[in-house]
Amino acid sequence: SKKCYKLLHHFFFHRVLLKAMKAAVLIQRWYRQYAARMEVRRRYTWNIFQSMEYADLQDQIKLYNFLGYLMDNFTPSSTERNLISHIFRENEVCRDAEWERYFSYNNITVPDIYSGPRLTFPLDMDQAAHLVEAFKNKQQLHSRYVLQLLLETWKLLRVLPNINRVSTCHSKEITICGDLHGQLEDLLLIFYKNGMPSLEKPYVFNGDYVDRGKDSIEILLILFAFLLVFPGDVYLNRGNHEDHIINLRYGFTKEVLNKYKLHGKRILKLLQKIFSWLPLVTVIDQRVLIVHGGISDTTDLALIARYVSALRPPKKKTPSRTNVYADSERYDEMIICKNRRGSLTFPKPFGARESFQRRSLQDFSSTVARTLGEEFEVRRRQAEFSLSSFSKSHRILSSALSSDSEPESSEFTDTCNDEWKQILDLLWSDPMSQDGCIPNEVRGGGCYWGPDVTEGFLNRHNLQLIIRSHECKQDGYEFCHNRKVLTLFSASNYYEVGSNRGAFVRLGPDLVPYFVQYQATSMTRGLSFPQNVKRTEHTALKVLREQLFVHKSDLLSFLRLIFDLTGLICLNDWASAIERVLHLDLPWRVLHPQLVSSTTDGKLDYHGWFRDLALKKPSSEHIEQTMLETLYRHRSTLETIFRIVDTDNSGLITFEDFRQTLKLLSAYLKMEISDEVINELVISTDTNNDGSIDIDEFMEAFRLVDKSRLERGKSLLKLMQDNQING
Repeated sequence: SKKCYKLLHHFFFHRVLLKAMKAAVLIQRWYRQYAARMEVRRRYTWNIFQSMEYADLQDQIKLYNFLGYLMDNFTPSSTERNLISHIFRENEVCRDAEWERYFSYNNITVPDIYSGPRLTFPLDMDQAAHLVEAFKNKQQLHSRYVLQLLLETWKLLRVLPNINRVSTCHSKEITICGDLHGQLEDLLLIFYKNGMPSLEKPYVFNGDYVDRGKDSIEILLILFAFLLVFPGDVYLNRGNHEDHIINLRYGFTKEVLNKYKLHGKRILKLLQKIFSWLPLVTVIDQRVLIVHGGISDTTDLALIARYVSALRPPKKKTPSRTNVYADSERYDEMIICKNRRGSLTFPKPFGARESFQRRSLQDFSSTVARTLGEEFEVRRRQAEFSLSSFSKSHRILSSALSSDSEPESSEFTDTCNDEWKQILDLLWSDPMSQDGCIPNEVRGGGCYWGPDVTEGFLNRHNLQLIIRSHECKQDGYEFCHNRKVLTLFSASNYYEVGSNRGAFVRLGPDLVPYFVQYQATSMTRGLSFPQNVKRTEHTALKVLREQLFVHKSDLLSFLRLIFDLTGLICLNDWASAIERVLHLDLPWRVLHPQLVSSTTDGKLDYHGWFRDLALKKPSSEHIEQTMLETLYRHRSTLETIFRIVDTDNSGLITFEDFRQTLKLLSAYLKMEISDEVINELVISTDTNNDGSIDIDEFMEAFRLVDKSRLERGKSLLKLMQDNQING
């Protein structure tokens, strides 16, 4: 009996063990399938965000090219030309002393009730740290101190080279940060984790400090303050968003004008000049190149010059000195500027892009690399700038600037277009996996460059690594091109809370990167990976519904060819039609539960599906659907034109300016917008009948709502209220 008992026990044990193993296999299989589904959702969410972002950038460059075309081809008396001329009318040909008088802060008084930080110059570390703490506590710096700090920064940048050179021998580590995009919380977290800039803690910031986020001006003021305190230990590269034209579209211009209503225009003009003087490249230990966007197969650092906007190539015009306070009639004068240190000019125009001479860093060492004596002299100037009195620094800077000879305009401008293309590549380019170098048509500017271009560039210049930013990465950083190109992005939660981590990198004398990742918001703490994916997916789907709405007419035209007599369409045909129109390469069958409210036997009523999407305000019902779609699709472009036309930055434009704005849009889109449509838009938008159009109010009218989801939300809210009453 004992033997039988043991046999039975052994039998049942193995049976239970077998069931447990089967269950474990099933659970493992289920989890793998679940993880795969979550990864699919994560990837298509990311694809949606990036597709929308790059399409918007492309629209911005197309718009600017169109406005540039108007400037180049319309007569000076043209109404359209007059509307937009001020964004090209730089008046840069004035002497710096005249600009300094224009930016003077002496007539701005600080009231006694002002409780924010008060700055005295030259700045010191304590004041810079106090400024960080003030911004952390949501205080605002008075416009007098803003202008003074910016003016001091502009003066310093004018004596710095266009290529920063940094050595790790002066410190154990150098910290490099990528895009911040107005997200002050990320910068504060970096300082918390890594320490503030100092003699022992040098930093390189790689551009795109502004736009999209709400605290761009605060980030700039903090970075400029530390630059003034530690000019030999804080290095700022220019990004593609350090451009006054880009700022019109992506929020920085609006932010400054809202925060500094009285002196915002002067602050923006001074920032425009500062952006044009920001260095483009930083080289660490002659081995690591840091640049915002990237390189191309023709990148020649010897050709780098500076421009106010990298979006518009300069014109061959002979500059003339005019007074800064006068309105110049010569609207189409582009800036003809002095060469920065670190760039060469040539007496003859260059040939085709393919024939550019490739030069190594050693080839222009006489221009960029400094002798010990020259290095000492620059360090001495920087030290005197930060430690001496204002007047002494001003004399030093003035002598440094006056020593630069005036450019030979005809010879200089012959090379401007080629130098402009070089800068565009540095600020806008992206790496790709395949060999070669092709135009970056996704963004609309710069290029895509491959591993072979990276290899050749590094070999020619005796470098080992390129660090660039410009692209959001889910982990905050990403290697490519055999780990010879590193993309670094420091703005966490860029697309949505939980969408990505930010990162910064430390480089020591061994030049081996050490990464620190983070997410700045407390909202992501405690959220699981699936919860993060779900939250981000929700925002991405909202963006996707907007795209479906603005392509409604195109989709209807295509769907009418394949629907049956009942007006229903199978999901396969629906998915194919959407992909044919939107070209987003998304798994539409997988997405259909989130995009389609109901189906019948695997088919959907596409008319009912479209009725669920509508604009917020019903007052636009009298305007034909295709026009609404067009205006909605190009609402960012429309707002950009509004901001350009609104020359006094009041947020209001007259009916006539509104009419001209829509005429400009119609010319840009190559479509007719009738006077009847314009009048209807005026009537529906001017709700208070004051004879002007409020830009923000007009843009709010073009906000999309999902009617079906809105109705479900209202029903749920009503049910909760009824339960509270009954309870």
